[in-house]
Amino acid sequence: MLLSLIDFGLVILVWMTQLVVYPSFTYFSPGDLLLWHRRYTTYISFLVIPLMLAQLLTHGVGLWQHFSLPRLLAAILIGLIWVNTFGYAVPLHNKISAGTDVASSAKQLVAINWYRTVLWTVVFLLGIFFFHSES
Repeated sequence: MLLSLIDFGLVILVWMTQLVVYPSFTYFSPGDLLLWHRRYTTYISFLVIPLMLAQLLTHGVGLWQHFSLPRLLAAILIGLIWVNTFGYAVPLHNKISAGTDVASSAKQLVAINWYRTVLWTVVFLLGIFFFHSES
């Protein structure tokens, strides 16, 4: 149950970010986006970081206790999400926060975030179809 709630929270959060939050960045002037973005990243971190850590922990424990190919696939996808987040999305957020190439970085976030959106959706669906009885 906990695993499903964590995965559901992340899938809702990533879809909202993909369809509403990141596209809205293009409506801000670069100066206004700079002000809003610093605030946004501070507050969203309070939601995203604990959820991502909880997902990593619960899927890791689940993989350890109930090894299966779907669980291994979910773990690999979560690893790819972490690579995308900290290798691509965070540096783009840092560029925006620094006031460097703000408009371009905001547009790139939408493109980069599609990977996380798809991956988190697949992880969630794997949980629904394969893990719900074990959690």
